[in-house]
Amino acid sequence: MPNRTLFHGDNLDFLRGVNTGCVDLIYADPPFNKNKDFHATPDSISAGARFTDRWRWDTDVHQDWVDAIKDDWPGVWKVIEAARAASGDDMAAFQCWLGVRILEMHRVLRDNGSLYLHLDHTAHAWTKALMDAIFGRNNFRNTISWQRTASAAKGSQHRPKQWGNNTDTILFYARSASTRVNPREPLTDPVAQARKFPKVDSNGERYNTATPLWCSASQGPRPNLCFEWRGFVNPHPSGWRLSRARLEEEYKAGRIVIDGKHIERRAYLSDYAGTPLGDNWGDSNLMLGSQATERTGYPTQKPLALLERIIKASSNVGDFVLDPFAGCATTPVAAEKLGRQWIGIDIWHGAHEIVLQRLASEGLATPNTDAGRLLTFGDVHYSTSPPIRTDNQGRNFKASLHVTVGMIEPPGRKMSREEMKERLVGLHGQVCQGCNRFFDDPLYLELDHNTPRSDGGLNHISNRLLLCGPCNRIKSNTLTLSGLRRRNRELGRMSR
Repeated sequence: MPNRTLFHGDNLDFLRGVNTGCVDLIYADPPFNKNKDFHATPDSISAGARFTDRWRWDTDVHQDWVDAIKDDWPGVWKVIEAARAASGDDMAAFQCWLGVRILEMHRVLRDNGSLYLHLDHTAHAWTKALMDAIFGRNNFRNTISWQRTASAAKGSQHRPKQWGNNTDTILFYARSASTRVNPREPLTDPVAQARKFPKVDSNGERYNTATPLWCSASQGPRPNLCFEWRGFVNPHPSGWRLSRARLEEEYKAGRIVIDGKHIERRAYLSDYAGTPLGDNWGDSNLMLGSQATERTGYPTQKPLALLERIIKASSNVGDFVLDPFAGCATTPVAAEKLGRQWIGIDIWHGAHEIVLQRLASEGLATPNTDAGRLLTFGDVHYSTSPPIRTDNQGRNFKASLHVTVGMIEPPGRKMSREEMKERLVGLHGQVCQGCNRFFDDPLYLELDHNTPRSDGGLNHISNRLLLCGPCNRIKSNTLTLSGLRRRNRELGRMSR
């Protein structure tokens, strides 16, 4: 996949074509399951954009999704079943539809990658449980509350049973413990800079002296930090804040200044990493006002500043950013502005045109090749065909069982997992096709693929077979000496 690629179509097909572990950051703004239809403003550049945010189990859920989740992610299936029991079939359908896509997002992320999933209150609770089941609870980092607008803060006299709703939630998940984030906002406003760093040195650099050199009395005495340094004896019993070595280091760097009998510690604007941020984002610059020049008329448009904050915090220059619900191209534009590589996917036919228009409006693209801009329109790739994986379809093991018996699913309606298992028992009996062991109860046999999904097979296309638990597990592992020994031990226990 080249940089600056926009794919047009169902994002599940395109996500399945992305290599494993090649994306650094994903921002996903899916439908929210609000049971309504969305349309763009008719006279805007997004005119014609529309999507339906309604979900039904009998029409929107594919049986192969159900089979794949049951086989490979039983914890995810339990969440979907719980959602169905507590919130109905429609919520379960939404979670299944979203779940198979999040599973692919989880696969394509690098080990130190991040996923920001944008939602509102409608399905937040069940989606949070779904994400825990996929990423692991320990990899949940934050629930970010983003205030959409200031004007919606008040409640409505027509809805007296609830508080005014003007926030969305963004679930931030890490791919692993190695994922890092830089939760700081650069201080770029000159007025704010002058307020925080009010003094100016002889070189014209701004600084403040707010950081003390001595510990406060409330911290108690620290004998190891009470010493004489460059003619100054610590006047406080609590001692210096820094060791002798650190004092020398700061002095040589110009951050401690001695003028006769006066000593001060300086903090310079040039060294300031930025304002530390929490998970409550109510900044006015992150709100998309009704008169904002970046508005496109797209019904669920997010502001550039919001995506810029996420991209700056969770990626570096040159990293790959993916947006599987690209919409009006806010993520691609923000990524381009910040020097990241990007891929967008959207089912709307106008997504390609709008990304070109928005890049041009931000001064990032031009139709002319000699205009001296960052890129030309021809540098934005457009495709309706999914990418072709070059990582050998995720193949990372050799099958330790050489199974040749299987069954091609007959034509007609696709069988469910249970129907397929019943048919195989009828054809081959209650015999494991891996070790030929007979079982007195078919519950001990598990449905498997002759060609597993992780080795390129697909549900309802590859041969099917029934294996016992040990054979099924070994078949999905690398062919190693320890794996074969483990299989022999398990089969030995079964025979005893």
